[in-house]
Amino acid sequence: MSAVTVSPTQRAAWRAAAACWVMLLVLAVLWEWLLAPLRPGGSWLVLKAVPLLLPLRGVLRGDVKVMQWALLLVLLYIAEGSVRASDPSPAGPLAMIEIALGLLFFGSAIVYLRPFKQAARARAAK
Repeated sequence: MSAVTVSPTQRAAWRAAAACWVMLLVLAVLWEWLLAPLRPGGSWLVLKAVPLLLPLRGVLRGDVKVMQWALLLVLLYIAEGSVRASDPSPAGPLAMIEIALGLLFFGSAIVYLRPFKQAARARAAK
């Protein structure tokens, strides 16, 4: 983290973002392995959880640069949920949960990162 003091609101936003990230990871694995796989017994789509593992440590630590990259990555999961939300199978409700978790992460991460961005702009203006 940088020299920005983390407020209680920011800390709560970071915790919410980290929780959403972990829940999105768990959902991705369970969805394609147990809950609604494309084939009985699981499918190779369970590998869609691998990109969520890469920034996990940084998201859990509140690393600013990792959180910024995670904001871009979560858009893929929101898009996937949007595409699969119309499925009549159990995948439809799971896709809605994926969209909700993705949007909650996005909003929480923006709230967490905004003071860092403002501090960077202030330093650049000096």
